[in-house]
Amino acid sequence: MAPHCNHMIRTKILSIIIAFTFSVIALQTFAQVPDNARQLITATAPSWDSHRAVLRCWERSGPNAPWQPAVANNSGWPVLLGRKGMAWGRGVFTPTRPDIPWKVENDGKAPAGIFELGRIYGEQPQLPQGSAWPYLQIGRWDAWVDNPKLREYNQHVRVNPNNVPPWFESQRMRLGDSAYKWLVEIRHNSNPIAAGYGSAIFFHVRRGPDRPSSGCTTMEVGNLERMIRWLRVDKQPYYVLLPQSEYDKLRQSWRLP
Repeated sequence: MAPHCNHMIRTKILSIIIAFTFSVIALQTFAQVPDNARQLITATAPSWDSHRAVLRCWERSGPNAPWQPAVANNSGWPVLLGRKGMAWGRGVFTPTRPDIPWKVENDGKAPAGIFELGRIYGEQPQLPQGSAWPYLQIGRWDAWVDNPKLREYNQHVRVNPNNVPPWFESQRMRLGDSAYKWLVEIRHNSNPIAAGYGSAIFFHVRRGPDRPSSGCTTMEVGNLERMIRWLRVDKQPYYVLLPQSEYDKLRQSWRLP
């Protein structure tokens, strides 16, 4: 092999190593649970490829106060993730590590990272008693768009029944499905929205103890309703989803429980 080829290969390898190193430093330095958070939901899985995780709820009294277990679930609740595990999501902080793929549409993976929570959607007239969270009762004319080619991608849309767009039937929110009794929006790829990087990510009811999702975090209905009752807007809750090894590595820099 010519000397200049060896030099080019060494240079390329070095650039990859440098990019990886700076990405890890950035991941640890700039990402953290925001100061305004007083409630935190964490879920940790055995590996990036796992579709099972343990979810815990936490509270704190201030930005420098320690996180304390909430709603008597310090032992955690079992949850299911995407059938193909996890990939980095686009949340409060968008990681750029080259060794871990990003969440994309139809990859069967749950987005990992730090996320805000959005509105809750459901068919019921109101949330479980004791809840205090923004809620929208959905019906026949509600859609959540998962087609990256549409400008409404990854958004809730309530269409005018007198002017129904041609894409509506394929994007309509499913009614009469017990797994979608409550849909708590996990704000992945929402600010800004990037076409093709994943849509319609929620907490919702699991379909069974052994049936992973396409990318959502799912759990037993009773636990989901306990979590919904616990959420409070003024406590600025966030959701952190990570493999356990990544969680342990980032615990201090991300200020995790």
